[in-house]
Amino acid sequence: MSDPAPTERDLQRWRRYLAAERAEAETYRRLAAGRSGEDRTVLLALAQAESRHEQHWLDLLGDHAGRPLRPDLRTRALGWLSSHVSSVFVLALVQRAEGRSPYDGDAHATPRMAADERVHEEVVRGLAARGRSRLSGTFRAAVFGANDGLVSNFALILGIGATGVTTGTILATGLAGLLAGALSMGAGEYVSVRSQRELLEASAPGSDAHTAVAHLDLEANELALVYRARGMSEREAQAQAAAVLAGTDLRSTLGGVEEGGPDEHEAIGTGWQAATSSFTFFASGAVVPVVPYLLGMTGSAAVLLAAVLVGLALMATGTVVGLLSGGSLWRRAARQLAIGFGAAAATYVLGLLVGSHAG
Repeated sequence: MSDPAPTERDLQRWRRYLAAERAEAETYRRLAAGRSGEDRTVLLALAQAESRHEQHWLDLLGDHAGRPLRPDLRTRALGWLSSHVSSVFVLALVQRAEGRSPYDGDAHATPRMAADERVHEEVVRGLAARGRSRLSGTFRAAVFGANDGLVSNFALILGIGATGVTTGTILATGLAGLLAGALSMGAGEYVSVRSQRELLEASAPGSDAHTAVAHLDLEANELALVYRARGMSEREAQAQAAAVLAGTDLRSTLGGVEEGGPDEHEAIGTGWQAATSSFTFFASGAVVPVVPYLLGMTGSAAVLLAAVLVGLALMATGTVVGLLSGGSLWRRAARQLAIGFGAAAATYVLGLLVGSHAG
């Protein structure tokens, strides 16, 4: 018995799928053009998989394929971003897109296609994880710096303004808070990251430890103690030591026990990177609530504009965090907004109380 003829709604849906698969394949090809080695190979393989899905919808449509449709706005945006924006951000967006595949609930998509999309999400997650790891140290300092600058200086300005001081005093206080906070954040990040790197370096294998291996007592085998101290069981340590003494590359074997050492260094970044990023982003965040006063505005108008600007900036930082972490963009944006405005409101109330007592 032959399958029933597709309805017009079916045809329209298949055309949308076809357009999306074509656009996604092109996005992967554009991303691959900017990569090399294994990353490039993986991205091109993903593009080939999307092309297979494209062919499935072409086969179903047959003579009904018609003129190519434009993909939806989100897919078109991904295609444009893949050629103009850092691939880390694009991969984060693609990961989210792959996780929203409609094929699980569509009887006309094969189980293999639905499984492909789920696997694609994990493949893209793995590719994006490398970029997230490289960004994480500097990105952490940047996001924290911008958020702290926005919240602390906005709260400071509201609190001081609530005491009834002049506009000039509010402006001076805001600029002083900007400079003091940026310097404090930069210095704190430098010390924090330098200390963390020094701790990691202290835990790394010694550079010349391998030279002692050839002279070890084969009966006592002190080498096994090295591996046991690094977390291996007694049996695993004995087997590893025996393999080393049997002729394995001594330097790579000793140096390779501390897995993740170089990656951890890469993830936290350098002290100067973190300090510069933190200083710059704190200052860029802290200047936002000061802008109305720099423009000569006063009173409620200045406060209202500052609140709007700070709110937009807080939502932007929350959205970026959600994008790179793979979480809900709206939830992260709302969280940043609620925390920032909550802190500012508490400081404003405190300023009112101080002002009333001082008066």
